[in-house]
Amino acid sequence: MIRFMRVAVVLGWLVLLPATALAETCNESLTNLFERVSPSVVSIQAMKINKAKPQRRFETIIGSGVIIDKDGQVLTNAHVVDGAASLQVTLDSGERMTARTMGLDPVLDVALLRIDVRNVLPAARLGDSSVLRVGDEVLAIGNPIGLDQTMTRGIVSGLNRLLPGSLDQPMIQTDAPINPGNSGGPLVDRCGHVIGINTFISEDAQSIGFAIPVNAAKTILRDLRETGRVIRPWLGLQGRAVDTRLGSIIRLPLTSGYLVEVVYDGSPADKAGVRGGNLSVVVQGEEYLLGGDIVTEIDKTPIRSHQDYTSKVRGLKPGQRIRLKIHREGQTRELTLTVSERPRLPSDLTD
Repeated sequence: MIRFMRVAVVLGWLVLLPATALAETCNESLTNLFERVSPSVVSIQAMKINKAKPQRRFETIIGSGVIIDKDGQVLTNAHVVDGAASLQVTLDSGERMTARTMGLDPVLDVALLRIDVRNVLPAARLGDSSVLRVGDEVLAIGNPIGLDQTMTRGIVSGLNRLLPGSLDQPMIQTDAPINPGNSGGPLVDRCGHVIGINTFISEDAQSIGFAIPVNAAKTILRDLRETGRVIRPWLGLQGRAVDTRLGSIIRLPLTSGYLVEVVYDGSPADKAGVRGGNLSVVVQGEEYLLGGDIVTEIDKTPIRSHQDYTSKVRGLKPGQRIRLKIHREGQTRELTLTVSERPRLPSDLTD
């Protein structure tokens, strides 16, 4: 009985522990970790045709990728392979083979490749980026400036970083050195699990790089495999939440909601008559485009913040009819529009 009680007490204590206290702890040497993970990392050579430069029509882009399935599926950045006339992948063994693009998402900057192989390939294990904490040790493995199989070391410097053009997708910030050629390679934890896809380098600062959380990539893998693209709902609006600071600085009728700054030509919002901004104002170093409509409701769901807007739009379906309640020139109006599939925009995959 006493022995049973002790076990029960221990089990109860484990249940009460936070998840982080039970997280896997890995003390494998960095040398062994590299030898175990690097065979799943590949070098990618994308040959692209530059139609704008007749004298230099052919351009080769070097990137990295990580094998995520033993049958030859490779995860990388979309900007590495986008528009490639041909793709070559070099394995850790030095073997070089042709690859093709299975699917590409220019919004998240993720692409899925397939290399046709007869032998079983070493595949990396995808981790869980939601458990990351600032200060966690991470490693970047890839092919910087064309140097095969290089590993750099650092920590998670920040989480939930929102960058321009990232579709409100929070990024992982790290100080692990990331250089041209690392794009598409894995960011791994101390257990060797892929927790991010290296994608962006800040040229204006030192020791700042960014990676797409692997959980975000996981959510679109099925779409990339089955349809080759990711279907997203689109209203054709670009804006931000109304900042309370504006009311004390400018004399314009404002209300809480989503301030429409840009309306894309031919978009559902444009066809419905939504107005964008026409007055540029700088408030405490930040530029606002004022004069546009303020969206206060979408299908009776109150919109009070940028998160309210993006969360509501993500739940819509192309072809769905919705009602927008807007605030314009001090009056409330209702507009009806039909949600469409988000097209590829000129800003996608640009620096």
